[in-house]
Amino acid sequence: MGLDLAYVEGQTPLTPEELDELKVKSIATRGELDELEQQNIENAQQWLFGKNFSLETILSEDFIFELHERMLGNVWFWAGQTRKSNKNIGVDWIEVRTNLRALLDDTKYWIEHQTYSEDEIAVRFKLRIVTIHCFPNGNGRHSRLMADVIIEKIFGKPVFTWGNGNISKPGQTRSNYLAALKAADGGPIDELLRFARS
Repeated sequence: MGLDLAYVEGQTPLTPEELDELKVKSIATRGELDELEQQNIENAQQWLFGKNFSLETILSEDFIFELHERMLGNVWFWAGQTRKSNKNIGVDWIEVRTNLRALLDDTKYWIEHQTYSEDEIAVRFKLRIVTIHCFPNGNGRHSRLMADVIIEKIFGKPVFTWGNGNISKPGQTRSNYLAALKAADGGPIDELLRFARS
């Protein structure tokens, strides 16, 4: 396999076996891969556009995995499947499903009991699911899109701006995002909430 990826801070490295599951074998650079993945993610966003989903649909394992598959399924064979290895972040890979079910139940409870504000429910969901790290890769992008789905489709509010910049590329927006995530890891999530709407 000719694809040799350089990772920026905060990215999850893929195992050699996961890299071998690239569908388009002609991809040789990080730039080409990023472009192909972005096109696929835009297709997933288009699929979401104008559709109504119930709370029960959105907060289901089926929807979580289908959205990831729609985001990266044209690029990776493992898209929409739980990871089968441990990463630099996340729960042990054999605990992904258990932790995801607990998150879905917790989120339904937060909504039913109005435990947090609507923005905070969506951002807390984003934080927890990225901490679980369900997939070999694409977890950050998937978690932000899930938060957007929750805030728009469940609560009828505008999607988040996520710093109004490119979070995927090195730069100030990514640095601010990573700092907000680190601050929210076991601490208050105020900085991440502000970043989501900045």
